[in-house]
Amino acid sequence: QVQLVESGGGLVQAGGSLRLSCAASGGPYSTYPMGWFRRAPGKEREFVAAISRGGGTTGYADSVKGRFTISKGNAKNTVDLQMNNLKPEDTAVYYCAASLWTGSQVIRATTRYDYWGQGTPVTVSS
Repeated sequence: QVQLVESGGGLVQAGGSLRLSCAASGGPYSTYPMGWFRRAPGKEREFVAAISRGGGTTGYADSVKGRFTISKGNAKNTVDLQMNNLKPEDTAVYYCAASLWTGSQVIRATTRYDYWGQGTPVTVSS
């Protein structure tokens, strides 16, 4: 069982920045492919960014490309999401996810993830 704990959400003005972190613990492997998703009020959960098991490959939704950066954190099994130039439409609850898949590619599909965090809210005011 992998436990995921997110941190770093909050309230920020449009154009500002936030950094989300996700710490993974437990489970059968030392590293996992991980991703960030978000769910805005009244909308489905959507893919934001993902990083491969080894950290060498990343992927982004078109809506955040060039503004968000996903990276392995300094601590073991942590993943960060640096969010710059935030827009009101980025307002959502952000979820960290981990997959048991042993391949090397980035995973974008919600259904391919096995574990989810509780979510951390991000509110961007205009």
